[in-house]
Amino acid sequence: MQIRLNWKDGNPIITQAQKKKEEYGKLDKAVMSIWECCELLNEYVDESDPDLDEPQIEHLLQTAEAIRRDYPNEDWLHLTALIHDLGKVLLHPAFGEEAQWSVVGDTFPLGCAFGESIVHPQFFKENPDTENPNFNTKLGIYTENCGLDKVSMSWGHDEYMYLVAKENNTTLPPAGLFIIRFHSFYALHRAGDYTYLMNEEDKEMLKWLHVFKYANVRTNLEEVKPYYLSLIKKYFPEKLRW
Repeated sequence: MQIRLNWKDGNPIITQAQKKKEEYGKLDKAVMSIWECCELLNEYVDESDPDLDEPQIEHLLQTAEAIRRDYPNEDWLHLTALIHDLGKVLLHPAFGEEAQWSVVGDTFPLGCAFGESIVHPQFFKENPDTENPNFNTKLGIYTENCGLDKVSMSWGHDEYMYLVAKENNTTLPPAGLFIIRFHSFYALHRAGDYTYLMNEEDKEMLKWLHVFKYANVRTNLEEVKPYYLSLIKKYFPEKLRW
């Protein structure tokens, strides 16, 4: 597991995350289909995962097929599993060739105290946000049970793919977008931290996020490709802005 230490020059991490969201939220890096993005990721391996030494497209298909096996009637969930890591395209030179530490690893809320359940919490002592009285309390800039849609998260592939899907008007259900945005929010869905920020809708969607705890299922790309292409066509436009 890798911590996302994305702050520098004494600037608050929340400010830098907002700048990244503004930059990449323009969606002006490329125009391509979901499957084209899957193929683009085939060149990369996530260095933050010690158990993953294969191209990303294999990881995506294995995750999707595992979920398809156990939830055969939830086609939106199959597609969500396929695309949940596509934000890692930020590693590609065409997208700025971001460093792995700023793209993968844990995500966590900004604007409130950093939880002890975040991996390597000791490193946050160097973060200027910890000295800001507006940010270093339990709720910080938020109110209890405000809803995770009101919370600013650290920047990375999760947040980017969430923006891509949302701004390209996907018809995936809200739970699909929730999974994409928060699947690296391990402090929440593994440690049970930050639940005081969740509303009732979040609690319902969190049940679907827990589905992603699966062993890999070996699959043949050419055999399953037509099925996933049909789902992409169902839930996304032919070409997306990235």
